[in-house]
Amino acid sequence: MDWRAYYKEHTMTPEQAVGVIHDGDRVVFGHAVGEPIVFQRTMARMAEQFHNVEVAHMVYLGSGEYLQPGMESHFRHNALFVGGPARKPIAENRADYTPAFFSDVPRMFRDNTLPVDVFAFTCSPPDERGYVSLGLSCDYGAQAVKSAKTVIAEVNPNMPRTYGESFVHVSEIDGFLCSWEPLPESAPPKIGEEDRAIGKYIAELVRDGDCLQLGIGAVPDAVCSFLGDKHDLGLHTEMISDGVLPLLENGNINGKRKQRDVGKVSVTFLMGTRKLYDFVDNNPIINMLPVDVCNNPAVIAENDNVVSINSCVEVDLQGQVCAEAIGLRQISGIGGQMDFVRGANLSKGGRSIIALHSTTKDESASKIVTTITTGGPVTTSRCDVNYIVTEYGVAQLRGQTLRERAKRLIAIAHPKFREELAEEFEKRFGEKLKV
Repeated sequence: MDWRAYYKEHTMTPEQAVGVIHDGDRVVFGHAVGEPIVFQRTMARMAEQFHNVEVAHMVYLGSGEYLQPGMESHFRHNALFVGGPARKPIAENRADYTPAFFSDVPRMFRDNTLPVDVFAFTCSPPDERGYVSLGLSCDYGAQAVKSAKTVIAEVNPNMPRTYGESFVHVSEIDGFLCSWEPLPESAPPKIGEEDRAIGKYIAELVRDGDCLQLGIGAVPDAVCSFLGDKHDLGLHTEMISDGVLPLLENGNINGKRKQRDVGKVSVTFLMGTRKLYDFVDNNPIINMLPVDVCNNPAVIAENDNVVSINSCVEVDLQGQVCAEAIGLRQISGIGGQMDFVRGANLSKGGRSIIALHSTTKDESASKIVTTITTGGPVTTSRCDVNYIVTEYGVAQLRGQTLRERAKRLIAIAHPKFREELAEEFEKRFGEKLKV
């Protein structure tokens, strides 16, 4: 086929692109930096034309006009992960949350658990053979293109072209709209003293040749700042942000000792600043994978010595982890935490690490608690947990009794809460604990 002629014939105005939506449709947006900025903005502006349209996606970085009060009869958000813009609408029952492992999202599209009527995403311009790149968000995009009844690509020259399984031919796309919008960026977090302490403890658990999974935020960035003396690290991770750039540029991360994708950084999406986006643009070290491959625990475990590093909201004295809610208030999602915890546990020599500050920001409450807050879900089970790390130390829990787990967790709790935790310990185990 003459892909250039096809592309020209199927190029639309934003209004024409949004016009493919019908009442009652499920519209899926590209994830994170893959969100269709112009499409979303136009859709919200044309809201009066639509009724009972579900808009489903994971992390959303945009302005979220369709999430504003008064849009309920037109659009209802179905969050597969709760980002900042979705928290208030969900709390006010103007939006919904569907718990899901990140790795399972493509399958839900594929088997029609969540049928996709329209998929809209941002991509790079087509290359000389007619392939666009999913760029910074491969994750569920590749499957959504295959599963959706109608596919709309927002073509943006600001989107990097990435290597791996990130290419889609224009013939698989039903409509194109042009955009020059700057891509959403996430500024590097401010690293505090507690983050540095946690980062140092975690870095001490990392050995030369380990294969890392890192998230976004102050703690992962703090960990990276203490890995400058490590050698031949690998990276097979759900996402990367600016924090890993010094380790990549200095060769600490080179993937030489990986068993899968040797010498490559395997990742399913990226989120950070333009510096990161420029680094990955046409960079052959970057290996973008669909999330049902990248986050598949069996695939993760093909590498030896996988170290997964994740954060959470609270941990109870049994070692149960809640990473997504405060009681019934949903503030985040499952994402890929369990995918990588289990992948690390299956990996030869693998270790799973959960990190958290010992208290809330105002130090009014301990994050190591007697029981998970009423209504809160258990994201990672006590049997899956290896290490819990706070700014006060490391608690290794795997293979430990409930009594010993509680002792170790109390030892890394904030000192001002240890006494009340020790009182609960005495009630449960009939032993007075010295704190």
